This record gives sequence, structure tokens and C-alpha cells, in this order.
Amino acid sequence: METDLTNKVVLITGGAKRVGAAISRLLHASGANLMIHYKSSLNEARALQAELNLQRANSVAIVQGDLLNIPSLPSLVHETVNHFGRLDALINNASTYYASEIGDIDEAKWLDLMGSNLKAPLFLSQAAAAELRKNHGCIVNITDMHVERPKKGYIVYSVAKAGLVTLTKSLAHELSPEVRVNAVAPGPVQWPENNPQFDEVYRQRVINQTLLKRVGEAEDVAKAVKFLIADAPFITGHVLAVDGGRSLNL
Repeated sequence: METDLTNKVVLITGGAKRVGAAISRLLHASGANLMIHYKSSLNEARALQAELNLQRANSVAIVQGDLLNIPSLPSLVHETVNHFGRLDALINNASTYYASEIGDIDEAKWLDLMGSNLKAPLFLSQAAAAELRKNHGCIVNITDMHVERPKKGYIVYSVAKAGLVTLTKSLAHELSPEVRVNAVAPGPVQWPENNPQFDEVYRQRVINQTLLKRVGEAEDVAKAVKFLIADAPFITGHVLAVDGGRSLNL
């Protein structure tokens, strides 16, 4: 059964795990062919590729890449086009997330957090621009609800994601009218792994601050991404909050 994304090709960074995997599964179920980028999650990428290709043969490929290696980013686009013959959507999902408190910020943390969350999305979007223009495609960036009310102790991450919001709006200007560029700003959806800060007390406090009094699911973010790709032809330069109303109640 054909869907809105049948025969469309999507490149998603960090698409093998967590929210990225949920986005990959939903877009694939909607008919899209996928190039799933990963950095070190080879086993997860291979497993997801096998799972989805079992549902629809030859519909998913994987590509390894370090997003901090800027000269290598055009190869992600080239491999996608060489494999599938086109590129219709880019999802800048991959992200580095950890604390950076005053007194503990060094250049390595700055380069890492800014690199994955802002620099790579810019240069990958630039590399994909010509192909996206040709196909009247779109870009979706994954930012964060904390850009307007930065999370204490996460200075560099917050600055990078705020920059990604401005990048989204700037690219919407620069690439119009052929390419739409939007962002999704998740709130409490999936807790970070192996971080003692996010204990049960912290989690309950977050839930209490969320208007819907619960955390979301990775699929909630995936549905927002699919909407912006497939069902929002007159939306560009927009940031869609998927946070259960928490950003209204901080």
C-alpha cells in the first residue's frame, strides 16, 4: 500500500538507536528508503538494517561516519545518492549530550558539543543542498526544548542547540523556495543512559513540571518528523515542540 513517502529517500544521522531508530522505523513504515548513518553503533545499525530490509528488500542501507570530520560529510550524501539514486530529506538527529559547568568547560568539550549539535548539521545540510533543491526536498533538525530556558550545568549543549534553531531558520531562508527546513524540539522523551543525575527523584520532578504529567515516547518525536516531511508542504522555518507542555511550565 503506497504512502506519502513511497520512493522517497531519507538520510538520517544517528539513526540506529533510541529516537533515531524510532524515526527510522516510522519513516520506513511510511514507504521511505533510508540511509542510516552511525558513528560507532555498528551492531545496532546492522540489526536495524536487517529488520527493515526483511520487511521491504533493499530499502535500507547504512553508512559509517564521524560527524566531526567535516571534509568527510559530503561522502554521506554521495553514498546515499549513489545507492538510491536520489535524496529527498535529511534529518540531522545525531547529538552529543553531557554537562558542561562553568569551571569545567574546556575546548575539547566545546568542539565536541558544538561539532555534533551545530557544526555538522550546517555542513551536512550544505553538502545536501543541491540534491535537495533538485528534488524539492526538506531538512528536519532535532533540537531541544531547553534552548529558550537553558538547563543549568549544560551551557555548551544549550548554546549549540540554540544555534541549531537559528540555523534552521537561516537555512529556511537560504534554501527557499525549493527546500523546506524545520526542526523538532523534544522535551522529556527518553532519559539519558548511564547518568546518575537522572534518578527517580529527578524524573518525577520533570513529570510534575510537564503539563501532560507524563514523559513522551520516541515515537512522538518520530511522528512529528514524519509530519514535517510528508504532511507539511506549507511549513518552513518552524520549530515544533514535542514536550508535553513542559516548556510552558518551567
